[in-house]
Amino acid sequence: MRDVGIIGIGQTPVAEHWGRSIRDLAVEAVQAARQDAGVERVDAIYVGNMLSGELAGQENLATLVADAAGLLPVEALKVEAACASGGAALRAACLAVASGAHDYVLAVGVEKMTDLLTDGVTAALATAADADYEAGHGISFVALNAMLMRRYMHEHKARHEDFAPFSVNSHRNAARNPRAMYRHEITPEDFMASPIVSDPINILDSAGICDGAAALLVAPASEARRGRRPPVRIAASTCATDTVGLAERKDPLVWQSVADSARLAYAQAKMAPKDIDLFEVHDAFTIVSVLSLEACGFADRGSALKLAAEGRIAREGDIPICTLGGLKGRGHPVGASGAYQLVETVLQLRGEAGEAQVKGARVGMAQSVGGSGSVAITHILTV
Repeated sequence: MRDVGIIGIGQTPVAEHWGRSIRDLAVEAVQAARQDAGVERVDAIYVGNMLSGELAGQENLATLVADAAGLLPVEALKVEAACASGGAALRAACLAVASGAHDYVLAVGVEKMTDLLTDGVTAALATAADADYEAGHGISFVALNAMLMRRYMHEHKARHEDFAPFSVNSHRNAARNPRAMYRHEITPEDFMASPIVSDPINILDSAGICDGAAALLVAPASEARRGRRPPVRIAASTCATDTVGLAERKDPLVWQSVADSARLAYAQAKMAPKDIDLFEVHDAFTIVSVLSLEACGFADRGSALKLAAEGRIAREGDIPICTLGGLKGRGHPVGASGAYQLVETVLQLRGEAGEAQVKGARVGMAQSVGGSGSVAITHILTV
């Protein structure tokens, strides 16, 4: 297997793009990544997307994007892994290059969510839950995460206000990201005053519905070194799964897919949690940040809230998370979020994150989670 590097990145601003189609957003990100790399050649394109059929009325999406980007007749496939679809697209691209099947491959994450009313989007998102035993009975993803949060609060004697530092941190970092949707800082008081969505989860616990696209161009390390930009090496790319339904798990507060995916990534990269300079965590809800930090070995069980309270997740801390706003501050265009996490990790490792730069960052981890912890895709990037 060949070593693989990321040689180009591109992204659209995350927003409510009323006047733009899913095709337009994807093509903008693709063109930006190719321009960043200074490379015209593309052998294949993998498009990570969750809901194009449900929300945009468009399947056969990868071929549509390849056509619009002037890439025909290259291999073009859509990759779906719920909210982890963007991360899955990079994993597919990485495997294609590592195996020698292709040399230059684009991984794109794209989602267009704002053309439907909230009820329609909520129903579409529920298709990533167990259709027979969860979604079929009317439960939403917010409600599933609310149950996890309530159980966590009960088991660890936590208060809702203990989760505030996660949202405060994400918004602080998003305020320094020109492509983020929510570019304003918040206070713990703002967090506690936010309206409840599904008790105990409130609006500021939750990532917002939005549109966006991000892309990465990957190539063999031998070719990457000849590119316009210093390459960022993919030191690990792993995936692990768990049951789709929460009720089937022995302990719903142990996110086994997240733990397994991280464990495999550490082994592949020959690293440990202490070696990670920043972690782009899948903060769709504050409880997801908590469970992920504990599953990935950055905090013992029940201690992630203490980690946040001590400021250790801030850019100046020992494990900075969501460094350009994360899903909460940047926005969460579901199928694209994993690709945004990876683009932002590359920016940090290149030293190009501007006001949000983590000083001395050389190793970054990005993890995408689909469903309620049913699939986790972890990448470790290095310079």
